[in-house]
Amino acid sequence: MNPRMLLLLLPLALAACTPPDENPPGAENTATVPAAPAAEPAAPPAATTATTGGSAMLAGHRWKLDTATDAQGKRIDALFPGPKNVLTLSFDDGNLGVSGGCNRQGGSYELDAQNQLKVGALRATMMACDAPLMQADAAIGKLLSQPQQARVEVSAPPRLHLVSAGGENSTWIGEATAETRFGGPGERVFLEVAPQRVACNHPLIPNHQCLQVREVKFDDKGIRQQPPGEWQPLYEDIEGFEFREGTRTVLRLDKFKRDPVPADASSIVYVLDMVVESETVPAGK
Repeated sequence: MNPRMLLLLLPLALAACTPPDENPPGAENTATVPAAPAAEPAAPPAATTATTGGSAMLAGHRWKLDTATDAQGKRIDALFPGPKNVLTLSFDDGNLGVSGGCNRQGGSYELDAQNQLKVGALRATMMACDAPLMQADAAIGKLLSQPQQARVEVSAPPRLHLVSAGGENSTWIGEATAETRFGGPGERVFLEVAPQRVACNHPLIPNHQCLQVREVKFDDKGIRQQPPGEWQPLYEDIEGFEFREGTRTVLRLDKFKRDPVPADASSIVYVLDMVVESETVPAGK
């Protein structure tokens, strides 16, 4: 048995151009392994560090689809809608999330005593997209509706291997979550992003254009509170957010502190959780 393969045994847990050491706005408030021959069966894996290490690694990463083949070894094209859209799995406290297609999908999951990943009925948002994205949603839903034999390959980066009851094989590459990279959960904040960038004095990049942001707050009922904070340039971009000129957005973010702080970066990192509002703004407004 390859000692770098760990069998999952437990349930899978799911920038203010200011000097880099200054806080940005809101900082004060906020492929299947062949079976062994019958005469020499494979020994069962040791359940020591696999239990804790494997499950912690799984929950501490987001898993991007790398390869997927059907029972005949043919690539499942529907799972690959395009280079800018990669299906991704996340595991958090008994819930499985799927993103990268048209809609976000999610449902409960469990891992039984035979190490089979079983996913409950997936719920999804109701957006309409181009055909490849809609097909990807349908294909991943169909794949995950089957029990999956799961295992983690401890490598750099780590890989998650899933084999479905129907014989489909998929491999997912792990990317460490922000919580893993920064050593704990971030602070939840909301920032509004203006539809145009502004010139800002980046210490290392001449003629830099910064995002212009201001903090917004919502009450317990989700009603936006007035007035918002003051507009300020943001020293670096927001992880996971793609800025579009002419589009005003309100973002729900997780704010993390860097320690140590690189010479070319802010002490604060904002990571996108979701887009709350988005609207196109006419030029000049």
